[in-house]
Amino acid sequence: MGGRVARVARTWPAVFGVALGVSLLPATPAAAHNSLTGSDPRDGARVATAPARIELRFLAKPDPATTKITVTGPDNVAALGGAPTFTGNRVRLPFKPGRAGLYIVGYRVASSDGHPVSGEVRFTLTTGTPADPSASATAPAASVPPASPSGAPTATPSGSASVAAVPAAEEGTESGGRGWLWATLGGAVLLAALVAGLLLRRRSARG
Repeated sequence: MGGRVARVARTWPAVFGVALGVSLLPATPAAAHNSLTGSDPRDGARVATAPARIELRFLAKPDPATTKITVTGPDNVAALGGAPTFTGNRVRLPFKPGRAGLYIVGYRVASSDGHPVSGEVRFTLTTGTPADPSASATAPAASVPPASPSGAPTATPSGSASVAAVPAAEEGTESGGRGWLWATLGGAVLLAALVAGLLLRRRSARG
């Protein structure tokens, strides 16, 4: 009885070690796969003020040579403002915001076992630049009425006569006034001649 207990006691550490090793076997491949642990802005966030940069945090240190990251905004416009910087397991990306809308950060990193891991972080920018700055309406230029070929006054958009017709009207008035003056002077001279003729006749008759 005592010998059997002693043999079991001697084999127990070996059995425990094997069981512990078997329990750790599934964890070894999983630890070799890299994965995203967090981001700023976080996935699904809505932000009113555009951040100066975007940060991605990974389970293991990503390799700059094999890591690929893209940032796109509304209408698939690129919003990456420069080259990413790597610090430990963190990657920081300069952000160049455009108009308000959905922004997608796509990443692809390689794990230590060579298996690539890819994913996305999506966040919404609620404020941004106008969608189309050149779409603002411009005031139409004022149209100038064409001059009449005959020189006659043309109507302006407000219904008033054109300025070119004013000197012609003044000239006509001045010519009419001079005509009446010459006609009056002529009539006076003729009347004086008739009166003088009558006076000379009367004197001749008396003499």
